Amino acid sequence: MWLKLLIALVFIGMVASLAAGAGFLLHDESTSRRLLTSLKWRIALACVLMALLLFGFLSGELG
Repeated sequence: MWLKLLIALVFIGMVASLAAGAGFLLHDESTSRRLLTSLKWRIALACVLMALLLFGFLSGELG
């Protein structure tokens, strides 16, 4: 149960990072680095999500 909750939280974090990145893209100046930081967070969260899914399937908790 805790694994499914953690996967959902990571996914929500990815969606929030995506929304923040879109806002930064539309409103920030070209010298702002917030869009890049948002992308870094999204990539890191995607890696964590893939690792959690792989762990879940290999341990039998998700499949």
